Amino acid sequence: MSSRPIYAAIGVDLDGHKDILGMWAGDGGSESATFRRAVLTDLKNRGARGIFSLVCDGLKGSPDSVSAAFPLATVQTCIIHLIRNTFKYASRKYRDKISADLRPIYTALTAAEARLRWEEFAEKWGTPYPAIVTLWESAWEEFIPFLDNDVEIRRVLCSTNAIESLNAPLAACGARSRALPERAVRTQNALPGDAVVGSIPKGMLTAPEN
Repeated sequence: MSSRPIYAAIGVDLDGHKDILGMWAGDGGSESATFRRAVLTDLKNRGARGIFSLVCDGLKGSPDSVSAAFPLATVQTCIIHLIRNTFKYASRKYRDKISADLRPIYTALTAAEARLRWEEFAEKWGTPYPAIVTLWESAWEEFIPFLDNDVEIRRVLCSTNAIESLNAPLAACGARSRALPERAVRTQNALPGDAVVGSIPKGMLTAPEN
């Protein structure tokens, strides 16, 4: 048995209905921009159209991969992942303070206000943690798109929580059984020569609606 990254895509239509568009077993032990590009190309080849916004976890190369397959789509980095990655560069004892200082940035009413709050943050924390400043500056163009939308729908547009909700039971299933059960249905073989997820318990093939 080997560890392989699982890529999942959930689509949300204009009525708010969620559908699992596909799940793919990646190559090697970690995620790659190359495989992600193949996933996006596969979605396009299977008929995905009219994608307005694509939320991803900030993997390097994601914007270019999205633009290649869906040039009109807006790329939004997941705010949750961005904050988690921020904490990787900070001392544990300062995480609460950093979290509090980040909040005015992602809860700003406009992109201009967010930039002002960011500059205040960078001035305060840039000297002890320059890597945090570099992280946010490099992600900024993919961070701000959700701020152009109404406050009421920003939470849906700025994170991959729906994917995380799908990943959790799959991870639990793998941890319990070390293998997916026999009483399962096989997902579509989305990429040539790849077994995708193998088999998924029927009860897990519903996209979370929250």
